[in-house]
Amino acid sequence: MLRVQARPVAALCFVLALCTIAYAQAFETLTIVTQGGKKQVFQVEVARNDADRAQGLMFRRSMAPERGMLFDFAKVAPVAMWMQNTYLPLDMLFVRPDGSIARIAADTEPLSTRTIPSGEPVLAVLELNAGTAARLGIKAGDRIEHGLFKH
Repeated sequence: MLRVQARPVAALCFVLALCTIAYAQAFETLTIVTQGGKKQVFQVEVARNDADRAQGLMFRRSMAPERGMLFDFAKVAPVAMWMQNTYLPLDMLFVRPDGSIARIAADTEPLSTRTIPSGEPVLAVLELNAGTAARLGIKAGDRIEHGLFKH
């Protein structure tokens, strides 16, 4: 009888271990280098498919200061973001294929359906907690280092 019960427990432990590993691997390192040479490192989730991009940071109530989400659009095009079902105010950094920041939409309004345009064709958007760009002196023209961008 004990052996039968041990199998489900072992299976559950195995699944939990896999989930922990998957969660730990969900973050990738991204560095922002300002024009003055200052570097800031973030751990970001990367949204690489339509479902992940559609979900984004919706319904989350908090995000650690050194975390963010990078939206990989897989092609260079004008994009527009919105904040529907997103409770966190965010800074949105619109990023060209070479990693340079084209535009920053600072302190976006939570739960808004107003579209926030890139202003030009971009490859990606980086979302950080609102105020992060101003606090760290990040500006348009600064560069993002991540495997997604060709330098």
